[in-house]
Amino acid sequence: MLSQTEKRKILITTDLYATSTNGVVTSVQNLFDVLTEKGHDVRILTMSADFHSHRDGPVYYIRSLPLGAVYPDVRMPLPFRHRLVQEIIDWKPDVIHSQCEFFSFQFASHISRITGAPIVHTYHTLYEQYVTYLVPSKRLGKTLVRVLTRERLKKVKMVVAPTVKVENALHGYGVHNPISVVPSGISLQQHHHRMSPEERQRRRRALGIGDDQQVLLNLGRLGTEKNLGELIELFAQALETNENMVFLIVGDGPARKALEQQARLLGISRKVIFTGMVEPQEVQNFYQLADVFASASTSETQGLTYIEAAANGLPLLCRQDDCLEDVLKEGENGYEYNSAQEFLDAIDTLMENPEKRQAASRRSQEIAEHFDKEVFGEAIEQIYESVL
Repeated sequence: MLSQTEKRKILITTDLYATSTNGVVTSVQNLFDVLTEKGHDVRILTMSADFHSHRDGPVYYIRSLPLGAVYPDVRMPLPFRHRLVQEIIDWKPDVIHSQCEFFSFQFASHISRITGAPIVHTYHTLYEQYVTYLVPSKRLGKTLVRVLTRERLKKVKMVVAPTVKVENALHGYGVHNPISVVPSGISLQQHHHRMSPEERQRRRRALGIGDDQQVLLNLGRLGTEKNLGELIELFAQALETNENMVFLIVGDGPARKALEQQARLLGISRKVIFTGMVEPQEVQNFYQLADVFASASTSETQGLTYIEAAANGLPLLCRQDDCLEDVLKEGENGYEYNSAQEFLDAIDTLMENPEKRQAASRRSQEIAEHFDKEVFGEAIEQIYESVL
């Protein structure tokens, strides 16, 4: 770890920051917070939410155009050469930590070339899961992902993978850069707060949830790659043996209308509650309204919502995926499933056995402690030291 007297100038570049809330934004914010607390001079270069460039303290916003037709919340900067970019060049960062492979990577590459600052890059997203947004042919899309990933990362000194799943994918793409596996951290302090039983009851009633009803929760972006349609179908089957459940879906996205329509066609609309988007500082309150967290996604590189759910004491019920290796311990804090019957057996076990659910809740909280943002920050510090 860097010594207490050796402070660095660290530039973080990211396409996503002001325009959306997702795992990348959460990771960037937590990294900024912990590095700043350690005394480093940290600045962020990102896209503005409109056509105006400006600086807000340590954050530089470059004017941009929306590309929502390509992918929600993505924006393209105009232009790549800008007085604010020159200001960063004059500041002379010691290291550049890129968080996205597209537009902001161009800034990282340009600034690195002029200042000599090495680039560390975190590979957050497995684009093979999202390629149909851009290319109708899945096979062609996967080929493009492999080629473009290899080309992009040629300029990078060190690649950070949030899980072994991502590391294996990068090796499969033919990436030969050094790779360090560092799970993204979360701010556990936020998720240590517990609402009172009275507040929980009040919030549940405001959403139309009965005092004795059991709540299955999913929280995150409502995109087709999240496979929420599978969860709604499985939940409908689970209701056949346990009518005392509701499915709380927190978040928004392009798949919402289709999911609402699916619930109507299955005749379970009154049992499926869509809250829409909630503020990041409120998410812990929604986790704590539930009894079990569920996900059918296989598109996650790490799944920060899994860790957040665990930190709030929720048992996990998730489709089997390699990214869950360190988060979900089978039979301890939840279950992975590969079939409808495995899902139904697991939800029955968790919902019908309060002692089992409480034990899983305690184990989830223990596991979440390993993902504190302080641990994350120290690991990233060591990476900066290695490339410097």
